[in-house]
Formats: sequence, C-alpha cells, structure tokens
Amino acid sequence: MPYDPRSAEPKWQARWAAENAFATEDDSSKPRAYILDMFPYPSGAGLHVGHCEGYTATDVLARYKRARGFNVLHPMGWDAFGLPAENYAILHGIHPRVTTATAIANFKRQINAVGFSYDWSREVNTTDPTYVRWTQWIFLKLYEKGLAYEATVPINWCPKDRTGLANEEVKQGCCDRCGTPVERRDLRQWILKITDYADRLLADLDGLDWPEGTLTMQREWIGRSEGAEITFSVREGSPGAGEPIVVFTTRADTLYGATYVVLAPEHPLVVRLTTPAQRSAVDAYVETAKNKSDRERGDVKSKTGVFTGAFATNPIHGGEVPIWIADYVLWGYGTGAIMAVPAHDQRDFEFARAFDLPIVDVISPKNGEPVSGDAAFTDTDDRVVMVNSGEHTGLDGAAGKRAIVQKLAATSRARFKVGYKLRDWVFSRQRYWGEPIPIVHCAKCGVVPVPDAQLPITLPDVDRYETSGTGESPLATIDAWVNTACPTCGGAARRETNTMPQWAGSCWYYLRFLDPKNDREPFSREIEKRWMPVGMYIGGAEHAVLHLLYARFWHKVLFDFGYVSTKEPFIVLRHQGTVLSYAHRDAKDAWHAYDDIEYRDNNAHLKSTGEKLTTTVEKMAKSRLNVISPDDVIAMHGADALRLYELFMGDFEQPKPWDTRAIIGVVRFLQNVWKAVEEPKSPGDGDPHAKLRHKTIRAVGERIDGLKFNTGISALMEYVSVLNAKGATRADQEALVQLVAPYAPHLGEEAWERLGHTTLVCKATWPTFDAALTIDDTITMPVQVSGKTRGTVEVARGASEATVKDAALQLEVVQKFLAGKTIRRVIFVPDRMLNLVVS
Repeated sequence: MPYDPRSAEPKWQARWAAENAFATEDDSSKPRAYILDMFPYPSGAGLHVGHCEGYTATDVLARYKRARGFNVLHPMGWDAFGLPAENYAILHGIHPRVTTATAIANFKRQINAVGFSYDWSREVNTTDPTYVRWTQWIFLKLYEKGLAYEATVPINWCPKDRTGLANEEVKQGCCDRCGTPVERRDLRQWILKITDYADRLLADLDGLDWPEGTLTMQREWIGRSEGAEITFSVREGSPGAGEPIVVFTTRADTLYGATYVVLAPEHPLVVRLTTPAQRSAVDAYVETAKNKSDRERGDVKSKTGVFTGAFATNPIHGGEVPIWIADYVLWGYGTGAIMAVPAHDQRDFEFARAFDLPIVDVISPKNGEPVSGDAAFTDTDDRVVMVNSGEHTGLDGAAGKRAIVQKLAATSRARFKVGYKLRDWVFSRQRYWGEPIPIVHCAKCGVVPVPDAQLPITLPDVDRYETSGTGESPLATIDAWVNTACPTCGGAARRETNTMPQWAGSCWYYLRFLDPKNDREPFSREIEKRWMPVGMYIGGAEHAVLHLLYARFWHKVLFDFGYVSTKEPFIVLRHQGTVLSYAHRDAKDAWHAYDDIEYRDNNAHLKSTGEKLTTTVEKMAKSRLNVISPDDVIAMHGADALRLYELFMGDFEQPKPWDTRAIIGVVRFLQNVWKAVEEPKSPGDGDPHAKLRHKTIRAVGERIDGLKFNTGISALMEYVSVLNAKGATRADQEALVQLVAPYAPHLGEEAWERLGHTTLVCKATWPTFDAALTIDDTITMPVQVSGKTRGTVEVARGASEATVKDAALQLEVVQKFLAGKTIRRVIFVPDRMLNLVVS
C-alpha cells in the first residue's frame, strides 16, 4: 500500500504531544544547541509557505542535533503587540486582544500541522502581562542608566497609521509598514539613547558569523565617520553677532572652499540671526519645510532655500560667507548646520547654481589641474592635493585635514570628532495596542518611574481605541486609567499615555525563552550562562537593520548591568531566501495570486480576451494577495511533502519561485522511501551498498550542518533510487529512515514503526559512518592543455602520472588541441590535475 500522509501525520503529531517529545532537558550534561526562529507577529491571514521555509530549516537542524546527542532548545512564541494587529482589529471592529488570540491559535494550529518540533512549554506572548512586566522592567533599567529620556522633538509622523515612527522605520521618506509619505511633527516623546552604544554596536560586529550584506547594512546604518567640528561665527553687523555656528565635516581640507553656510529650518539660531528685511520670507519658508518629508527635502535636483540676511566668518581665512536656510539640511542629523563647499559636493553645487553663489576649487587630483562643477565631486582624501588654500596649498587631503583642524583648535574653533549617522531611537507610539510606558507624571515630583512592585502596568479594557490623529495616544482620553497616585508623594498624578513600539517585545524574547515561567526575575542568570549566546538564528533579511540593531542594543545594556554574560546575543545568523510567487492585477486594480500552472493558464485566457494584464513575480505578501497557504498544500500532498519542497526548491539563502508542479517530485520521493521499507528486495549476500550508505550518511549530516538542505535531499534521492533498484539490507533501511526523518518526520516515524521499532525515530541516535568508506575508489581529474581545462578522465585514486597521461591522450578533445604541437612539459598533481604544456 502507498504511504498515506492523511492518516500518518495526525497520528504522529498526537504521539509527539502526548510524550512531550521535544521538551528541552533542564539539567543535562549533553552539549547544548540553541536554535531560534525570528518569532512571527500573528496576523489574521495566518502563515504562508514563505514563512514555513525558515521554520522548516530550523526544525530539520533541531531534529538532527537531537539525534547527534545535543540538548536542543527550540522554542516558539508570538510578537503580538503593534500596528499590524491593531489596524486589523480596527478594520474588523473587534478588540485587538480578541483578534490576536484568534490569530495565535490559528498560527499554532498551522505550525503543528507542519510537524515542527517546538518545545511548547516555553511559549511566550509579548502581550501576556507576565511578559509585559519584564519588558517594562527593562525599560526602567534603561531609565535608571540615563538611556531613556523625554523630549519634544520633530519626529516622523505617519498620517495613515497616525503615530510617530523611528528613523529606522522610514524608507525613502515613507512609512516602512504602509508606504505612506511621512510628515514632520513636534511631539513629546520618550527616546532611547542608542547613540551611547554606537561604537560598541559597530565594533562588536567583528567576529559575528552573519551574512556580509547584513553586516554591511548594520555598519552603514550606524554610519561612523571621522571628521571635525568647526565653528563659524556670525559677523559683526548681523543679528546674533558672535553666535557660534558649529558644523561637522569629514572634509576639513575643503574649508577654504566653504562659500556659504546652511542651517536647517528647525535650527534654533534661525530666529536669532534673521534680519528684519528677511523675516517674512524666512518664516514662510520654515512653515513650508515643516510639511515636507525627509524624502522630499533630500531631493538633489530641486533645491530650495532662503537667505537670512546675515553673514558668518570663515574661520580659516576670515572671509565673509552668507548664512542660508535650506530644507536639504536636516535638524536631526549632525549639528543641523553645514559648511557648503559647492565645488566639491553635489548637493552644495546644485544649490549654488540655483542661487548664483560662489564656487571655488580647493582640491584637485594629485598631479592634475583643478576642476570644478560636476567633474569635481571627489571624496578620496589620499588621492587629492589642496589648491587655492593659502599656506596649506600643496598638502594632500589627509595631511590638510590634520593641519587645518590643529591650527583652528589653538583658538577653540575646531576639534576632531567622530560622527554617526545613527540617531537616538524614538520609542513612543501614539497608539493603544502596545506596552504602557511605566512612568507617571506628578506636578510635585515630576517624572516618576513606576516601582517594580507595581508592574506590570496593563492596558485598560475599553470598547474604543482608535487614534484621534491629534498626536496623543487614545489612552489619554481614558481618565479612569490615566489618573493615578504618585508613587513618591502619593499625590495626584497622570500615567504616561504613549506606548512602546512593537520592537520592544522582540528586543529580548530570546532571553525569556530560557526561563519563561520565572516570576521573580526576567530570567535566571545561571540559566542564561548555560544557553547564551544563541547558536543559530534564522529569519528574514527584512530585519537586517531594525530588529537586530535594537535587540543588540538592549542586550548590551543588560550586559552592562550584569544580567547577561555575552556581549552579543546572536553569534550565527542566516536569512532564508525569499519565496516568490506570481500575481497579476486585473482591470479593477485587484491583485490575484497564482502558482506556475494557474498563472500560465490564466494569462493565456486573459490575453485571448484582450484584457490588460499587469504581472509580477515577487515576494509573497498579504498586501499583494499572492500568498499560498500551507493548509492547501498539506490538504493535497501532506506536511512532509511541503517540508521537503520548501528546502528542495534551491539554495536556502537564495530567492526562489514557488512552483506547485514541482511538489510532485518530492511526493514521488516520499513514496519511494516507503517502498524501500515496505517492499524490500534482497540485495544478495553481504553488504553491497555499504560505501554508498556511509557516503550518504556523511553527506546528509554535513549538508544539514551547512544549511545545504537541497543537496542533502539530492543525496537521499540517489540513495533510495539505488535501494529500490537493487534491494536494501536492514542496515540500509534503518539508515535511510533515520536520514529522512529530520526532513519528513511523519514518514520517518511511520517507517520506523514499520521496521519493528516501538520507540520514536526522533529519539534515535544518528547513524555513524566510516570515513574510509566515504572515499571514492575512482576520481574525476581535469586535463589541461597549456593551463586551460579541455576535458576530464576517470582514473583510480592514486593513479600514476603515466596512467593519467595515457588516459588523457585518448580524449578526442585533447587530441584536437595537441594537433601539430609538441608537449614541452607535463605538470602532474596526484589526484588533482594533469597539465600538458605545448608549443
């Protein structure tokens, strides 16, 4: 009878649950393996097959490690606070607590249906009061260390989600979540001083086993640059005379070419140094700039600005430079003021051309002539020489920087400084569905942290929680919750009404998994030392900046307090490749998803009707309605087929398209495995497949360790093909089932039982191999003619030069390249290659 996943899969899932088969051993002398997924936020739409790729990979690795004798920690939980959950609840008119619980139940059902081996006794939910308590406790530790502060600042405001956004949540001027162009608003915020950790966040990237692209994104976001702060002074005769204007520059060697200064519209000096004649023009410009997004303000091609009427002094030569206001300078970056060098900076060049400002060449390529305009935008200081720079003319860029800063430092007009692109983390959200910030505001005592004994501060259970759009959280209107007693003086006080961002709960969940039932502390320090750091962390590349940066920051704070024992939380990180699917947009601008077969059939039909068709092959996303549910695949082919196909599509870390037709191939493979167990053929006397068996054991194990799952499955396919063609010994059958079990655990258990075992295959020890039997007797050697490979020969391992040469000379392709030529030299590397050098 063929293998029937519909009956086998529920059977083994029930037994795993009944026997608590995947529980982590608390007290064990085994080596430990902490294998972690980036936990999901549970949405109403449920999982799609793109999510399942990463979860399947960690599950195969966890099952393999258990079989290899490791005590494995493989937990799962829910990142359940935040905008996605709240917006879904508002859309459907149901409380987010209800919709979140429903979504979690559905996610958990789907995860169990795929057969993932999570230790559910360690499940965490970021909205659970027992979890919120410790998230708030960590915030108070940040506050205690002076890393959480309150300020009214211009922030990124999403008019659609009606909340503030951190800089990291804005991409090209738009909300990273919904794509709406952001606005700038001055709001009271709680902010975390992540900049205090910029150097450590950068330095500690060294030594991490992460994808190079992710490391690069982290480094670029932190954006360390070595430069100098230089002080220009407002000239006598201008309003605000003597006021210092501090700029940061990485190119002090271009100071002689600074022909004007630009302030951000939000700069506090704007009010003090604008002349009466320019007041109305400046005020109008500042008001317009407030309504522009950073994306609009950063447009290189369309520069706008206004002259203040005031002038400053260039500190290196004493010359007069005008002071302008322009929105391409951002108050949140650097000092909010720049020295403009239009000959050698493209933004300044465009602005100078627009307003007819001077352009002076002050650096030139070494051994070259000074150039200006578009050809002069160079920033390589060791390959340029200073020109038109007074006493510093002739110095190269690096020497010029040092000389200029040292000269100005003598009169306190310059100092060397390290700058960062990284900005402090705007931590407030003006929404309901998030962790309340554990602060109260007292007229007498000021800002007062909530005592630990009063945690957690939970959300009030209300019927309406929509945002007003005024910049306040909906919590601000709930007087019964807001009004409270001051923990210090006992007088009347008000609770903080802003909530934490979704990132808060995901900053430390990997630590709560270690000790999720602890009600005395967030986790035991002894248990933390036992498990940390995470040994393998797998998740989407979309978290390459935000989640990873924030979690590393919190971890380092906890390290400084002595709560964790490692500087970094995640030593090894991998991103699964994006799963792509087809979609088309119909005449009503609605998106529809199709797998490969459906897409082609539908495309042909639409073309025949003349309907306009927009087609994409892109990442699965609920917003594009191009997702494929694991439920549908399991109903048709079973969970093991889904798991195998997820990892057989291609290299784990590369993008790959979903093609439903290809699942049939892994379905046939599963039936062939069952056939090799249920209907064994006698292979004859002895152990004829010993070498192949040992090679397969070695290959499958090494490829799981290296996350090369697709080639591991290929090795299994080759093995089972031989067994079904020539017959399998008992040793072959047992090894085959154990090797298949991490990939297809339900089939593995059913086949293990078929072989007469009463214990679970997931508890069995991984088969061993004899290294000597994994070495091929014959090898394929490349044959080169004058250094270029022209063919290959199959020879016995250890074959002599004469034997390999004789075989090579029999190849027609080699004879072709030897025709009319003489072999002058033979280069032979045993078991590696043969090179015939000719002339």
